[in-house]
Amino acid sequence: MNHLKEKYLKEIVPSLMEKHSYKSVMEVPKLEKIVVNMGVGDATTNSKLIDAAMADLEIITGQKPVATKAKKAIAGFKVREGQAIGCKATLRGENMYNFLDKLISITLPRVRDFRGVSPKSFDGRGNYTLGLTEQLIFSEIEYDNVVKVRGMDIVFVTTAKTNEEAYDLLKGFGMPFKK
Repeated sequence: MNHLKEKYLKEIVPSLMEKHSYKSVMEVPKLEKIVVNMGVGDATTNSKLIDAAMADLEIITGQKPVATKAKKAIAGFKVREGQAIGCKATLRGENMYNFLDKLISITLPRVRDFRGVSPKSFDGRGNYTLGLTEQLIFSEIEYDNVVKVRGMDIVFVTTAKTNEEAYDLLKGFGMPFKK
């Protein structure tokens, strides 16, 4: 069992039950999934870029990503309906905890001038979104093999009802929020 899942069961659940005065263990919010999304806008002109982005995302998450397609055509951006314009990987269970552990303990501390992630990126329903400017901060990515430096969004989907509950949950996992 992953040590973060163990920490969740042994430390986070009791502390959240105490702080938010839940009556049942089932009320305690938990991490449902982590979605890592990479937009590839320039794939409209060069379809090989989507393959490179998917390869990078697969290395980062350890899971095969899915191509995301345009819902409707936008002539101004030269996008056709159904055209691949990005990729995403949805992590659940063991993979999710492994990725979260790697993100918190290895990846985020590698960022230059890192002072913590913004505590303002909650959506009001207990989900948290973290934006990264480049995929190079992940230690698995080799600089020489990178076709193009791109950013990505990492969305933490929790069962929490409020931002405060989600904040306490992620803080419990060790998410480095700014003071």
